[in-house]
Amino acid sequence: MRRTRILGMATATVAVAALSACSLSTTPGGSAGGEGGSDGPIVIGFSQATQQSPFYVQLREGAEQAADEAGAELYFADAGDDVTKQNDDIQDLITRQVDVLLINPVDPKGVKAGIAAAESAGIPVITVDRPVPEGAAAHVGRDNKAMGALVGERVAAELGDEGGKIIEIQGDAGGAVARDRSAGFHEAVEGNDKIEIVEGPYSDYIRSNAVTAMQDLVQTNSDVKAVYAHNDDMALGALQVLNENGRDDVIVAGVDGLMEAVDAIDAGGPYVATALNDPISLGQVAVDTVLKVQAGEDVEDYVDAGTGLIDTDNAADYVGDTTFALAGDDK
Repeated sequence: MRRTRILGMATATVAVAALSACSLSTTPGGSAGGEGGSDGPIVIGFSQATQQSPFYVQLREGAEQAADEAGAELYFADAGDDVTKQNDDIQDLITRQVDVLLINPVDPKGVKAGIAAAESAGIPVITVDRPVPEGAAAHVGRDNKAMGALVGERVAAELGDEGGKIIEIQGDAGGAVARDRSAGFHEAVEGNDKIEIVEGPYSDYIRSNAVTAMQDLVQTNSDVKAVYAHNDDMALGALQVLNENGRDDVIVAGVDGLMEAVDAIDAGGPYVATALNDPISLGQVAVDTVLKVQAGEDVEDYVDAGTGLIDTDNAADYVGDTTFALAGDDK
């Protein structure tokens, strides 16, 4: 397998829209009280990296649903992909005397200051989706390397012995999710030395950024046979550009199980695979873990919410009216 890296390509600038006038919003569970403690509901502070991706919007909704069902109170803060703001948000949540912190980090290393502040305040931290090097009582996520491998195996099977050029649309620079989804995919296809991967620019999991990247990549790689993106939103952006250029001969695959992608797979078009990553269930598992930690129960350092391949063989089983394909018993 040969590998080519594309550097210096422009990506679109996406304005971050404020969800409210305040940096923090509250989802009450059992009462309207603003402080935790034995006399009131458990208070959870949830610091999230962004709300600019539908995945993270749904992750928040899953966490809010689980907190509400448990009678807990949840304070939410959107960092807007700004690690400095996230550290400030965490400090605000600490000031609100939350009992436990759930953190979806913008930058796993950059959020170190916030985690240290929580430790000093005696507040346990659980991370979700993106792990941190140290300081968390537990991490709740899915095996992103396995996701990349599942999709890579399916793409390799589709290309067959002839192989061909694959364009890879990457997530975020330095992010563990992007790193693992890339590594799993590369390992899955490396047995075919006729496959070449062109590593495109980091598009931050945003469809419009992937559209901009793909407009250049499709022109400079006219012999492309497949596109793999680190999430379905970017894969759908790449598919849009391929359609605009009459390239229905190029197969497309992503990750996350976005229903728009599942529908495209079920329709039998060039979109061939995605990996299950239901954010609603992930948010629910994260809050369940938070509650166990707060109750003093033993939890694993890594809580795996599970995954699976969605392709042309089983896409019909996942089609529904949800934003993402549902996992497990929720399906």
